Amino acid sequence: MSFFDKIFSSDNNEVNSNVNWIPLTDFSQLDEIERNSNDKTIVIFKHSTRCSISRFALKQFENEYDLEEKVALYFLDLLDYRDVSNEIANRFQVIHQSPQLIVIKNGVAVYDASHSDIQAEVLEKYI
Repeated sequence: MSFFDKIFSSDNNEVNSNVNWIPLTDFSQLDEIERNSNDKTIVIFKHSTRCSISRFALKQFENEYDLEEKVALYFLDLLDYRDVSNEIANRFQVIHQSPQLIVIKNGVAVYDASHSDIQAEVLEKYI
């Protein structure tokens, strides 16, 4: 498979196995995220499965990410769970974007980035 085939593959559910994503599918998980962010940095990656830019940002993040066990990574399929995405924007006071990376510490969003600004190495500042 060529480089571009890997990035723009039609398999929208393909997630790189070197990243231990926690699927974010329910409102109750947001309470869990707030609580757990007091002990560990939480990252939410909002992804649109129909967007090639979002797919590229996801693949780039997965290729750069190397902080296993230091942060908890939540993956939100924006198209399937738009209501959860809206609640994230409301609860953590971030403007909705896609793709989007949101870092939660002590119950609040301390960083968010979208599109080409999503970079895994930025997370080291928030551990």
